[in-house]
Amino acid sequence: MRTRIHHVHVFDGRDRLGLTEVVLEDGVIAAVGGGAEDAGGWDVEVDGRGGTLTPGLVDAHTHVFDGSLAEALRYGVTTEIDMFCLPRPLARHRSLADGSDDVADLRSAGTVATAPGGHPTQLLTLLAGSVLDPADVTELDFVTRPEQAEEFVKARLAEGADFLKIVIDDGTVHGAELPVLPREIAGALTATAHDAGLKVLAHAITAAEVEVALDAGVDGLAHVWADLAPGDPAGRRLAERVRDQGVFVVTTLAYFEAIGAQGAGAAACAPPGRLAHAVGSLRDLHRAGVPLLAGTDATPFAPSHGAGLHRELELLCAAGLDAGEALAAATVVPAEHFGLTDRGRIAPGLRADLLLVAGDPTRDVSVLAAPAAVWRRGVRHAR
Repeated sequence: MRTRIHHVHVFDGRDRLGLTEVVLEDGVIAAVGGGAEDAGGWDVEVDGRGGTLTPGLVDAHTHVFDGSLAEALRYGVTTEIDMFCLPRPLARHRSLADGSDDVADLRSAGTVATAPGGHPTQLLTLLAGSVLDPADVTELDFVTRPEQAEEFVKARLAEGADFLKIVIDDGTVHGAELPVLPREIAGALTATAHDAGLKVLAHAITAAEVEVALDAGVDGLAHVWADLAPGDPAGRRLAERVRDQGVFVVTTLAYFEAIGAQGAGAAACAPPGRLAHAVGSLRDLHRAGVPLLAGTDATPFAPSHGAGLHRELELLCAAGLDAGEALAAATVVPAEHFGLTDRGRIAPGLRADLLLVAGDPTRDVSVLAAPAAVWRRGVRHAR
């Protein structure tokens, strides 16, 4: 199948290429401009006049349940980075994503590392029977001594985890007391995962928890912190430390907004009223030059899969990113930091994961909310 998308403006993940042509063949991008219009022999031609073609969007923080990947694709999210999924559902979602182009692709941490009784174990009973089949809910593996880190990481590799996620959350911002992963175990898990070739992300949502994660040597933070008031000098210093250690941060402003609007619920990772604090942290990180990855913490509740990422990009722009920076945070930047070298950009040889919208999302990200067409591995889904 050869597809020509012509007379379309292109944002390649970093830059606007202007009006050009893009050719897709056998699930990959065969050509961008450069005489593509003269090759001929098209099976399909798409007139992109008045529109912009972007890489398919990547949501860098989700929680995948049945139906999530299909919903994501409808909104132009062609890859979801899942931050915690139990083994049986994960195998099911992976099989679906690998075998069908009607859903978003998937990368996952699999089972998270947390303290016995720590976050998110308190949520599993609540979710069983609602959005989780009780048969899918299994006991989590726990690490109670640093020497167990190797066994835990091996189990995650056997599960097919693409990276490791550790949870450093004492429950303070939930108004609760939760067991928390000790520093020495966080460090042992991180070092062991690195030895196995896995990146490590930390769930940490206070400044103190972020310091523990940084001491452990993690590669990324799954949230901005949400306990320091905007303008607090401690936030600026912490952002500079994040930058100096080469750590990237997933934003999740949409989740803080959703929880603030609805009140803390069964799936809450943050309390109401923290959005302003999260925005302040994001601004400190942006000023410091920390790589920012757009992510939502999408669940079956709120934010929603797909549409939630559009809201995330609007919040990022309101917080001070320009539209091009926000769009890069949902395309090339997460692809680079999660090692997805075959996507996130529009260039010959890469996967034909693409989004066509009316208007110019590098000036106004809200136009992304109404995709004209989505391609996943070259298969078009009109909307």
